[in-house]
Amino acid sequence: MRIAVTGSIATDHLMTFPGRFADQLVAEQLHTVSLSFLVDNLDVRRGGVGANICFGMGQLGTGPILVGAAGSDFDEYRAWLDRHGVDTASVRISEVLHTARFVCTTDADHNQIGSFYTGAMSEARLIELKKVADRVGGLDLVLIGADDPEGMLRHTEECRTRGIPFAADFSQQIARMGSDEIRTLLDGATYLFSNEYEKGLIESKTGWSDAEILSRVGHRVTTLGKNGVRIDRVGDEPIIVGCPEEETKADPTGVGDAFRAGFLSGLSWGVGLERAAQVGCMLATLVIETVGTQEYTLRRTHFMERFTKAYGHDAAAEVQAHLA
Repeated sequence: MRIAVTGSIATDHLMTFPGRFADQLVAEQLHTVSLSFLVDNLDVRRGGVGANICFGMGQLGTGPILVGAAGSDFDEYRAWLDRHGVDTASVRISEVLHTARFVCTTDADHNQIGSFYTGAMSEARLIELKKVADRVGGLDLVLIGADDPEGMLRHTEECRTRGIPFAADFSQQIARMGSDEIRTLLDGATYLFSNEYEKGLIESKTGWSDAEILSRVGHRVTTLGKNGVRIDRVGDEPIIVGCPEEETKADPTGVGDAFRAGFLSGLSWGVGLERAAQVGCMLATLVIETVGTQEYTLRRTHFMERFTKAYGHDAAAEVQAHLA
């Protein structure tokens, strides 16, 4: 199964604030916030939702195709992704803009405040999926992740026109998108990904109920934080999958991307929705135990031991057959 992932490619600058953001906010002055946080740590990491998802899929051996735009400073990052099983030949390199950059501060309660510089990401709208499909011999699914909004709309419409199944995954871009854009991006999607908060925001912005949105997509996949994930389908009982036990909680950044990587890998293997969600939750657990979005190491034996403990021997046997 050939899966392309469109989405941002970025460098993450991750900082840690030892206090709580909530303690610094004055309720009567929220209309004029001016704050500076003295942070303890700075980690510069590779990131971007498209690259994060592809890295996880590459770790699982499913050969994802990364579709996005980066700057001339992408060479080292490209080499990293290539070494970890990602097809980067469809990444567009801007002649004038730097690779996008995410700057994020996490407090003691794991709340986050972040800013995102788009940079070369704005050129994602110039990428044609047909050329990607022709190069690899066709596409079975395109995940349309958070990216340049015009690029997201173009890729969605191209998938519809060419009959390519697609997954809608707005994540960070929901905040800046209007109702018409969100309706366009989700209508007809085979999968719609969101977390619980985004789920409510999608319903609020579109004016569509949960049931109406579900009638317009094949599957609605909602991540539930520490409680795992819920998959809804019209006419079927929901599938609910819990998370494996965490060994530690180091950094929540990129956990959602890791879930998607595991879930898409499961789809690629053809193991079914429940197993795919279990793989996603297991990979997400590895990421929350690591600082950075691509700093974890997937050791097959360790992965399967923890997967077996969380989901049982039958589930493990089915997944083990595909995890080379």
